[in-house]
Amino acid sequence: MPPTDDAPPSEPDAVSDLPPDRQPTEDPARDSPADGAPDAPSPADRVAVPPTLSIVIPTLNAATDLGRALDSLSGGGIDFEVIVADGGSTDGTQRIARAFDAKVVVAPRGRGSQLAAGAAAAAGPWLLFLHADSALQRGWQIILRGFTGNRDNHFRAGYFQLILDDPAPQARRVEDLANWRARHLGLPYGDQGLVISRPFYDFLEGYKPLPLMEDVDLVRRIGNKRLTTLPSAVTTSAVRYRKGGWWLRPLRNLLCLSLYYAGLPPRWIARLYK
Repeated sequence: MPPTDDAPPSEPDAVSDLPPDRQPTEDPARDSPADGAPDAPSPADRVAVPPTLSIVIPTLNAATDLGRALDSLSGGGIDFEVIVADGGSTDGTQRIARAFDAKVVVAPRGRGSQLAAGAAAAAGPWLLFLHADSALQRGWQIILRGFTGNRDNHFRAGYFQLILDDPAPQARRVEDLANWRARHLGLPYGDQGLVISRPFYDFLEGYKPLPLMEDVDLVRRIGNKRLTTLPSAVTTSAVRYRKGGWWLRPLRNLLCLSLYYAGLPPRWIARLYK
């Protein structure tokens, strides 16, 4: 059909209308990679490098303390991820964790179950278990980089010295007792933190789903000779001692420990611990 006067004129071909001497030519050097140059990796080929350390923090309505604990982890020196294993908090704990770019894992309530769930979600070859009301001292990254980099520690575990965030003289006595117990009896509690390699943790079959004494259960399997006191400290909230009594609370802890060694089920001991 011939074009009518109303039909718009056809647009010129921008390339074909150029003079012959100005026609574009293919440039092999531009359109193909140089000899020996690797092709750019596709998104599917890019594999994320796992962190050296996975820090696992169990929480249950820990909004008051969690921010301080997470803030103490800032700084360089070692590549790490943070996993918050939450037991169903209703006070904004999960929101605070995500604000610090922590990975949140929801687990059945109970510190043993939560620690195990956090470890299962961890990507690093080393694990650091830390309580939500505990803050690490400056320079902890250098300490752990040295510990994790020593091949002799691959089947050992380390813990921090304990400091309570209270200036009272009674707090110093509680600290001395806890640090003595850890050093001489091989019984660091969970509020002193625990760093352990993934192979050693898996060999020991990790944390058991216990409502109480999950920390004692694991360090007993580690053994005193394979425990190391790290040259750094962790500052832990003293609120339990202020509320429960500077002497009464340690005595209650000792009673719970004695009952555990006597074979009483942890679920029964947990009623006394509260």
